[in-house]
Amino acid sequence: MKKGIHPGYKKSTVTCVCGNSFVTRSTVGDLKLEICSSCHPFFTGKQKLVDSAGRVEKFMKKYKTQSAQEA
Repeated sequence: MKKGIHPGYKKSTVTCVCGNSFVTRSTVGDLKLEICSSCHPFFTGKQKLVDSAGRVEKFMKKYKTQSAQEA
C-alpha cells in the first residue's frame, strides 16, 4: 500500500437511537443510526404484515372502466 493515500482505519462507535451501541472498525468516524438489529421489527419478532390482497384487482377494475369510457 502506498503511504499517505489511504484513509485511516480506526475504531468507531455505532450508536442507535434505541440506545444500543457497539464498537467496530471503519474509515468513517462515529456513526449514529435510526434503526439497528436490536430494535428492527424483523429481528425483534414484532413484524407486521400488510395485507395487499385485492389491491391489483381494485386498480384494474378502476382504470379498466375509465379506459373503456374514453374509447
